[in-house]
Amino acid sequence: MTDPAKSVPTLTLEEKASLTSGLNFWFTKPVSRVGIPSIMLTDGPHGIRKQTEGGDHLGLTDSVPATCFPPAVAMGCSFDPELLEQVGVALGVEARAAQVSVLLGPGINIKRSPLCGRNFEYLSEDPLLSGALGAALVRGIQSQGVGASLKHFAANNQETDRMRVSADIDPRPLREIYLRGFQRVVEDAQPWTVMCSYNRINGVYSSQNRWLLTDVLRGEWGFGGLVVSDWGAVSDRVAALKAGLDLEMPSTGGRTDQEIVDAVKAGSLDESVVDVAAGRVVDLVGKAVVDPDDVFDADEHHALARRVAAECVVLLKNDGVLPLAADTNVAVIGELARTPRYQGAGSSRINPTRLDNALDEMRALASVDVAFAPGYLDDGTTNDELRTAATDAARASEVAVVFVGVPAALESEGFDRTDLELPSEQTELLDAVIAANPNTVVVLSNGGVVRVSGFADRVPAIIEGWLLGQAGGGAIADVLFGVADPAGRLAETIPVRLEDTPSYTDFPGEHGHVRYGEGLFVGYRGVDARGTDVSFPFGHGLSYTTFDYSAVSVTVGDDVVVTMTVTNAGERSGSDVVQVYVGVPDSSVSRAPRELKGFAKVRLDAGESRQVEVPVRRADLAYWDTRVDGWVVEGGTYRVQIGASSRDIRATCTVDIDGDEVSIPLTLESSIGEILANPAAAEVLSKIFATADGAAPALDPAVLEMAASMPLERVLSFGNFGIGLEEIQQQLDVVNGKSN
Repeated sequence: MTDPAKSVPTLTLEEKASLTSGLNFWFTKPVSRVGIPSIMLTDGPHGIRKQTEGGDHLGLTDSVPATCFPPAVAMGCSFDPELLEQVGVALGVEARAAQVSVLLGPGINIKRSPLCGRNFEYLSEDPLLSGALGAALVRGIQSQGVGASLKHFAANNQETDRMRVSADIDPRPLREIYLRGFQRVVEDAQPWTVMCSYNRINGVYSSQNRWLLTDVLRGEWGFGGLVVSDWGAVSDRVAALKAGLDLEMPSTGGRTDQEIVDAVKAGSLDESVVDVAAGRVVDLVGKAVVDPDDVFDADEHHALARRVAAECVVLLKNDGVLPLAADTNVAVIGELARTPRYQGAGSSRINPTRLDNALDEMRALASVDVAFAPGYLDDGTTNDELRTAATDAARASEVAVVFVGVPAALESEGFDRTDLELPSEQTELLDAVIAANPNTVVVLSNGGVVRVSGFADRVPAIIEGWLLGQAGGGAIADVLFGVADPAGRLAETIPVRLEDTPSYTDFPGEHGHVRYGEGLFVGYRGVDARGTDVSFPFGHGLSYTTFDYSAVSVTVGDDVVVTMTVTNAGERSGSDVVQVYVGVPDSSVSRAPRELKGFAKVRLDAGESRQVEVPVRRADLAYWDTRVDGWVVEGGTYRVQIGASSRDIRATCTVDIDGDEVSIPLTLESSIGEILANPAAAEVLSKIFATADGAAPALDPAVLEMAASMPLERVLSFGNFGIGLEEIQQQLDVVNGKSN
């Protein structure tokens, strides 16, 4: 094959335009005349969904078998970039074996509301965690010569009216919460492609938002790859091309290609814009590694999927009933133990190479018979006969392990949930089992958080099992019997009630708009700022051992480095996640009391100690200053907290951080307080207010406190100071020049 990049200058306008949309549902268009082949893009993000015929975006058509790794809802709880990079490598290997050149993932949108129907595809409510884990997945995938597609860019935080709704977001939360994770992935891992979202942002469709796709993504962050649309996300193809959208998917049958050609011929579109987009498509084609002899080891990847799933399981509560001994008389209750829900519904649905279930895997680990009662049918319904059999089994056992969860009919791409409840049939069954045997362990299976406040104080143990992929049944068994230590930590808050979530009053909006009224206070930031009770906080997760922190210190250089000694104080090996939170108590701007700024997963044998360093990037301490439209590190005293969750703080240190110099031009609209903060400007002000004898009574401290927030031009309206507004502005301009 000839070098495709060398062929671009020889392409006709029609050929260049053709490269900017799909051949069909999954393939780019070739230009055989000059040796540009077609390549395949296909759904991820936790497995390869290569459809066997036709194409659709809702997972309705069969796909070839592939390893179904844990979806993002689980992988986010791993807090383990190294592990997720291994998953990315495996995904890249399988993509190559399937002749797939671009895997559509990872998804790193923020979990603004627990009701979002697609939360199972997203990693966290926190941008730093989402960004760090997303970058690891991208690195792993692309190490195999397969492109990743970072999605959905941006502010795709709900399914309600997802193809039209405008996410109306103020500048600070947009930058600090909803774009920050994307920025980290782009700058750290340079994904080959970024996928724009369906929705509008502040009234402008993402697909034709030049500020988003060109000014920010390329200009500020240095993205050098290709921007692809979500499937069907383009409203105006010519406007999207001008904005920086290179590839529209899927095929439009040549309709939008012709729109581009017509626009160039009409003079409303410069052909150089088409050249750039076509060149990026050709660059992507040239990067892809395609080898028909590539294969993957399904058994090896299944074993990896099991290990990863165990790292993602979160032990929410344990009053000593877990881990189970091999000879414990256990009754397993709940059809989900036998017929697992292991992934979300919609475009990410994988056809697994094999599928474990928890019941069989538990029986394989137990040394005695494990009783089973389904309790409810596969469709979720129950009846008196099933319930009686379940309570009889629970009553006859030492420990009842009840599997409950949210069915796909209530949680899927395409629509949002209406509540956080488990199906009533399941909660009624759970109540009956607890009454029969209070020694009950609850295992949850869900793609988004569920309310546990109805039973959390009535059972000794709760396992958040999420959706764990094809090997999740084995992972749950490993955790229940102590073969694996539960190593996951919550990547999102579990609220007591839906009404306690910060976005409750503004989600999902109305009449085509959703107002992000909670601003910066998303997830744990919001509930911690308000002191709202939660069932389980962000970062929470128990182990079968205990960990102590000591010798904590913080050093400040180019970045901040937090150092501590972590000791496994128990009698079993296990994993801990050291979490570093930072706050600025005396900040001049609104901030959450603490924000995750670093973390490290540590695996220790019983009695082992290890010194752990957690770097905190200086850039991650910055806030978005709307006065200068840029990132600013505020100078002052920072509170650094080391914890096992956002509400389990084990040590606190304070450090002084030098701030960035920020020069705000002074004008007649500047306040008296702002002018007095600048010594040269304060001198100008003093001269303006000076009386004949040289005194300046208007600068009396009591008067200044009252007038500090008043714009200068308003103060001047209270008297005749013998100087004109233009002259005052000229003097301020001199001060501005000195400041700059």
